[in-house]
Order: sequence, then C-alpha cells, then structure tokens
Amino acid sequence: MQHLLSALVQDQPGVLAHISGMLASRGFNIDSLAVAKCERPRMSRMIFVVNGDDSVLDQVRKQLEKIIPVVEVHDISKDDFVERELMLIKIGAGPEKRTEIALLVEMFRGRVVDISPTDLIVEIAGNARKLDAFVELLEPFGLHEEIRTGRIALVRSRPKSLEDL
Repeated sequence: MQHLLSALVQDQPGVLAHISGMLASRGFNIDSLAVAKCERPRMSRMIFVVNGDDSVLDQVRKQLEKIIPVVEVHDISKDDFVERELMLIKIGAGPEKRTEIALLVEMFRGRVVDISPTDLIVEIAGNARKLDAFVELLEPFGLHEEIRTGRIALVRSRPKSLEDL
C-alpha cells in the first residue's frame, strides 16, 4: 500500500539525509519527496510517499518520531487530503504536431512554457493520476524529458458543525 507521510521537521542541515537514511536502512524506497519551509518559523514540512503495509509503516513512523529534529509525523493517506504535483515535460513537436499537442495541453489545463523549432516544454499541475494520463497520451509524439516535483498534500479541514458548511 502507498502511504503519504507529512513530517514537520526543524529546518537544519542533515535532517533530510538522516530521514532518508533511516527509511533506506529499513528497506523503504522513497517514491516521491518534497521538502520546503512552512508556516512555522525555522521549520520545514516534508511530504514523502513510501510503499508498505500498515504495521511496518507504523514502526517507521515511530522511528521517525525518535529523530530529534522531527517534531511530528502523520500518515495522511487515509485522511481526506488535497494533493498536487508539478511537472515539466519536453515533447518532440515540429510545426505539424503542435496544434494537436496544444489541444491536449489545454484539455489537461496545462500550458506551453517554451517553444523551439523541434520541441515544446509544457507545465502541468495536478494529482499523480492526471499527470500519468497526460504522459501516456503524449508518448506517441516523442517524450524527450520529464521532471516532477514530487507530491505535496494538505489534509482538508473538517467543519465543526453544519453551520460551518
């Protein structure tokens, strides 16, 4: 099962290496990772995706919480959350293919950010399934390069009562 973990950590050198080393030592591969400063001063939020069953991942979460710079860790996979990922993709696109590609880009709410005589670079944001579907549709045109930011996510707030809706 895929788990989306959110960790609030102190913003200091070596934290990322310590966490990734701990995960690797327990046989977990990080499928996606995003780290950035957050709403709290001198803190960063890490969002990472790992695969494993619930019991093993619970142990990983407990081990993460023992690391001094880690303030809190939550497995948000089972929560109601909003997620996004940003992708830049370079597509082989001479003038004869550009109209068709531009229509696909528009349908997926992306945008062309660079044009050369032989390629287009497209920016698109969304959940992982949306980006995967976009890539699949563009493969016949010739994908030259692709880079993704990694998944980021926030848990939705729950209304306290019906009046909050």
